[in-house]
Amino acid sequence: MAELSERVLALAGLAQALAQVRRIADTGQANASVLETALESVFRIDASSPTAVYGSVAQLRPGLVLVQDYFTSRSHDEHLPRLALAVLQLERRFVQDTAMADKVLGGIRAQADQAQRLGSSHPDVIAALGTLYADTLSHLRPRVLVQGNPHYLGQPGVVAEVRAVLLAAVRSAVLWRQLGGSYWDFLLRKRAMVDATEARLD
Repeated sequence: MAELSERVLALAGLAQALAQVRRIADTGQANASVLETALESVFRIDASSPTAVYGSVAQLRPGLVLVQDYFTSRSHDEHLPRLALAVLQLERRFVQDTAMADKVLGGIRAQADQAQRLGSSHPDVIAALGTLYADTLSHLRPRVLVQGNPHYLGQPGVVAEVRAVLLAAVRSAVLWRQLGGSYWDFLLRKRAMVDATEARLD
């Protein structure tokens, strides 16, 4: 159960980031603490544990609730699972492209000092991460298509934020796979995933 207990944290990170992507695209506004958790995870490349990637389990509570809702069929947002599937497919292509993976890693490391100095959710850091996503992952197929309010999706700052949080979602997808996650979790291990998620929520 230990590996499932960790795996649900990565899935929660993924779900939480993508829910934030949807919120930003619809309203032009992020939840500040959730945004910070997502962007901080991008810079914690060498974290010692899944919990350390996100800071604490408490910071993943919104994502854990989303995972619980999905596995117990209580989810009301049909777009979120589709978005998550697209990101998981994108992650497969990404890790197979060594040159791109190196470029993304280099881009993240190049921003690490600025993120440390200004904060990971500073507009300059978000702009840099958004550009990094646009220059790399956005060229892979399948593309992750984010729907939202055209008024907000026409604003460069909002687009940069969406892309930066998508980068965080991919980071969680990579972690999930590193922890042994696979599509079998969704098909054959629903009950075990619910139990692991509920244990983390207690």
